[in-house]
Amino acid sequence: MAELRQPDQPRAAGPTKTQILAVVTGLPVGGGLLLLAGITLAGTLLSLAVTTPLFVIFSPILVPAGLTVALAVAGFLTSGAFGITALSSLSWIINNYVRRTRLPDHLEQAKRTAALKAKEMGQKTQESGRA
Repeated sequence: MAELRQPDQPRAAGPTKTQILAVVTGLPVGGGLLLLAGITLAGTLLSLAVTTPLFVIFSPILVPAGLTVALAVAGFLTSGAFGITALSSLSWIINNYVRRTRLPDHLEQAKRTAALKAKEMGQKTQESGRA
């Protein structure tokens, strides 16, 4: 078996350049995003504190208006769903009818053969009538 050679200089136990670079770039970016998240949370809480009394004062107007808008949207969505259901059902019925009215291939072949034989018999009858 081959022997493993030890490198001339032992490897340092410290972080690599890639790890240092990741920490140097990650900390400012992560800190900035954390700061933006905190500012967003503070703005949300402040706006909630300001608008809650307005919602309580105007709730006799806002609640019926919200219900009306919600019911109107639900009506439009339901209408669209019924329309799509009707179109898909109509398409299924038409495809099913077309599939049932078309004869299978072996019956189509028999139909053509019978028509060809009938034509031949008609010609033979005409020929025998002339003779």
